[in-house]
Amino acid sequence: MQINPAIFKSYDIRGAYPTELNEEMAYKIGQAYTKLFNPHQDEKHTGKVAVGMDVRTHSPQIREALIKGLTDAGVDVLDVGLISTEMIYFAVGYYHASGGIQVTASHNPAEFNGFKMVREDVVPISSDNGIFEMRDMILEGKEQIKGEKEGSVEKKDILDDFAYYLKDNFGEYWRQEDIKPLKVVINPNFGFEGEVIKYIVNKFNLPLTLIGLNDQPDGTFPKGRPDPFLPENRPEFLALVKKEQADLGVTWDADADRVFFAAPSGRFIDPYFMNALLIEEILENREKGQKIVYDPRYTWALIDAAKKHGATAVMERVGHSFIKARMRQENAIFSGESSGHTYFRDFFFADGGALPLMIVLEKISTSAKDLDQLLAPYFASYHISGEINSTVKDAKKILAELQNRYKDAEISLLDGLTIEYPDWRASIRSSNTEPLLRLNVEGKTPEVVERQRDELLSIIKAE
Repeated sequence: MQINPAIFKSYDIRGAYPTELNEEMAYKIGQAYTKLFNPHQDEKHTGKVAVGMDVRTHSPQIREALIKGLTDAGVDVLDVGLISTEMIYFAVGYYHASGGIQVTASHNPAEFNGFKMVREDVVPISSDNGIFEMRDMILEGKEQIKGEKEGSVEKKDILDDFAYYLKDNFGEYWRQEDIKPLKVVINPNFGFEGEVIKYIVNKFNLPLTLIGLNDQPDGTFPKGRPDPFLPENRPEFLALVKKEQADLGVTWDADADRVFFAAPSGRFIDPYFMNALLIEEILENREKGQKIVYDPRYTWALIDAAKKHGATAVMERVGHSFIKARMRQENAIFSGESSGHTYFRDFFFADGGALPLMIVLEKISTSAKDLDQLLAPYFASYHISGEINSTVKDAKKILAELQNRYKDAEISLLDGLTIEYPDWRASIRSSNTEPLLRLNVEGKTPEVVERQRDELLSIIKAE
């Protein structure tokens, strides 16, 4: 097959099926994974690689080819079947596997597929530590790897273990007996997370009325791109929350490593505000000296929430591999990205979509306030623009011009350009995959945000 090197991205592998990514490529991925990472048994790890898949129609055959590439190389496989991406992280950590691969293209349209990969101990694999080496190995047509003996395949249903893990290891954040009767709209965007949540609710007899939207797994994604962060994908979900007078709305992208919430008013909650609330919940009653990690897009509410509870906030670049590495380095208890990824130290420093929901359910159940009321102080004090993408010809030139224009500000070049003044700040970053600049502005008042948003956009678009 003709290999498109562009499918090997910063954090995962994604391409159109079957032209860019098919069974042949899946086999090669399994082989390259084995050669690069040498999954093997030791005193801490089983030697097996956990393999799962999302709901896409071609995921079963991609998974089978991937497993064949691994077992031909002599690797034993733990086949965990149809799961959400958070569950592959769980499988690797909980069963002490020597690696894991989820067949998924996340929120991409139905014609795409791909792979998210980790090493032992749920250490992410990215362009910094393996993806580009895999690309080069496959492009060079390295010879097939044959193990001394063919690897074995163990099939395992892990949903029950996953549900109990969330209950038994995070009981301080959500207690079964505390959850009150609530009406919850769930929208998994035709992914598997609806089945996960239904299972947890039934398993532990939680007094929730679940109202499903797009909650039957369907890998054709009949309503289009399964990404709830796109504004055009929100109206149906928000209207249902209001129509049903629900206590809460929750939605995930198709592989459920990102989670988003809606308040009873029908307001879609930017993850920035939910992360501030989660930080306070997680740090409450914790000893001082904890750390949380945040990304540069929006920061003030997160820093303030951490300081309020005696914690230190540490900034890191956007991207799950950077966030996870920094969390391990700092032993940080929590991180929430503005994109909807939510990470927990006690969940193998990984992100997931089920646990944040359980924490929010506990908070609403034990509070006299609904989600609108709980978030009202954040809405009153912190104002944001939302992410604005602009197509540009020369991102570096624009970033340099902005840095010079606002040279009297506090400047950070950790991830693109961050400009900060006492009453406003802005993050301007280049896309990893498209000729775009991504602008996020926050300020002390809505008027300041609007003024600086327009001023910055006028400079960006002038080029």
